Amino acid sequence: MIDRERFELIKEKYGHYASWAIWADEREKPKDNMGDLSIFNIERNLVLLKQLNPHYILVGLNISKKIERQLANFHGPGGGAYKIRYALRGSPFWGAYMTDIIKDFEQKACGKVMSYLRKNRTFEEDNIKSFLQEINDLGVSNPEIVAFGRDAYTILKRNFKNDFKICKIPHYSNYISKEDYREAVKSILCFK
Repeated sequence: MIDRERFELIKEKYGHYASWAIWADEREKPKDNMGDLSIFNIERNLVLLKQLNPHYILVGLNISKKIERQLANFHGPGGGAYKIRYALRGSPFWGAYMTDIIKDFEQKACGKVMSYLRKNRTFEEDNIKSFLQEINDLGVSNPEIVAFGRDAYTILKRNFKNDFKICKIPHYSNYISKEDYREAVKSILCFK
């Protein structure tokens, strides 16, 4: 749980590439309500702060397109993020903090991101510093970090292998059903 002041700080400072693993309920279709950000309205969602758990940090590689609204990353109506909602509902990871390791780098092709990082080591180092500041601003001293996919995991392990517990789950964009994705995530993160 975090307090309102810290929630507002995180929202203001990191809200255009970070969010929380909380979503509105789906309706008839699996992707229904993915873009409903009213769940982050503290005045309307009185239990929000109790649900947030910055001890767990879920980390993607980068944004695929500009995030227009605060806390909208991982909450778009398109793409496979609905699988995250399905996989984490009812688990200890519901309410985890979500962010990307590489900030302000719009690119859909992860191979192009990794290629850029190989040629621009300083850019990765700057993003690592930014990520450490983000963790500091969350107010957690020893978070558990979960990487979405191989590339995010590679960067995290390369830079933090001796600092944090880091594990890898499949990327939510993988061609897999939401049910199979949940089973894969459950087996790795060990929840019921």
